[in-house]
Amino acid sequence: MQGAMIRQQQPVTGRSKPVPRGASRLVADEPVSARLPRPSLGGLKRLLWPIVLVAAGFGAYEGAIRLMPYADRPITKIDVQGDLSYISQQSVQQRIAPYVAASFFSVDLTAMRAELEQMPWIAHAEVRRVWPDEVVIRLEEQLPVARWGDEALLNNQGQAFTPRELANYEHLPQLAGPQRAQQQVMQQYQVLSQMLRPLGFSIARLELRERGSWFLTTGASSAGPGIELLLGRDHLVEKMRRFIAIYDKTLKEQITNIARIDLRYANGLAVGWREPNAPTTAKPAVAKN
Repeated sequence: MQGAMIRQQQPVTGRSKPVPRGASRLVADEPVSARLPRPSLGGLKRLLWPIVLVAAGFGAYEGAIRLMPYADRPITKIDVQGDLSYISQQSVQQRIAPYVAASFFSVDLTAMRAELEQMPWIAHAEVRRVWPDEVVIRLEEQLPVARWGDEALLNNQGQAFTPRELANYEHLPQLAGPQRAQQQVMQQYQVLSQMLRPLGFSIARLELRERGSWFLTTGASSAGPGIELLLGRDHLVEKMRRFIAIYDKTLKEQITNIARIDLRYANGLAVGWREPNAPTTAKPAVAKN
């Protein structure tokens, strides 16, 4: 009987023993300080910044309070600038005297400016401080262009102002009309004045009446005495062009005998003669364009 053969296995050299599963390798121990979480400085900075800012602001405020008596000096200089023809620097300084009695930082510049612009001849005022003790005032005077009725003057913007010495400005042209129409009358005056100037005419009076009709009176000149132009309600520029065209052709030689010209016709004008040289007919002459 063949017997079973038993082989004895010899250990294999050169092979490492298998590592059992779940085994962990040895790691060197870390110091405790390395394993602890490091503190964050972001939150600390956010907490300290407001405190630093408050402390700095408080310090600046305290410093300003202590320095204020040395920096806030009395006003000792008033510098009035601008081309002044109708008002004097003395009258300006008298007007603002109650305000400049204050110190440099306490002077009320807004109230001072408002006070100056209440003076009739001042159109605009600018006021500023100049350290350590000066106030600089720059003034812009009104530019009178015409009289408004019998009680006021008009500037170049068509705004009325009322100085005391109106008698000194009777040489200016007189404009009249409803109170709400000041700028409209001024604009119409400027347009018509430019149209009449080449003929040697100036405007002595321009009136807008309540119903909307315009009446113009020219000033006396070397060509003769003034004449009255009745312009009606609308199309003033067209009517003035018609007058200029007919004047050069027909009316120029007779201008000294003409008292008024009615331009309210559609295609012509009517002439009213002066009394000494009035024609025998009672009706005015009518010229066709």
